[in-house]
Amino acid sequence: MKARLYRLTLMHQRIDERLRLAMKRRSVDPLELTRLKKMKLRVKDMIHRLTRGASAGRTGSPRPQAG
Repeated sequence: MKARLYRLTLMHQRIDERLRLAMKRRSVDPLELTRLKKMKLRVKDMIHRLTRGASAGRTGSPRPQAG
């Protein structure tokens, strides 16, 4: 599981870097920005689910979500 978390973290960082570079360009493509933001959020959600599942397994009860 640590390997999967590591890969997801790297993927998140790479998407974030691509997003920052895209936003620095003179001609920003709004569709590309939207696509990158959605990809980044999807990976972030996977990381969250993976880490939340791991912590719930150790403590025996899931953490409450902040609303």
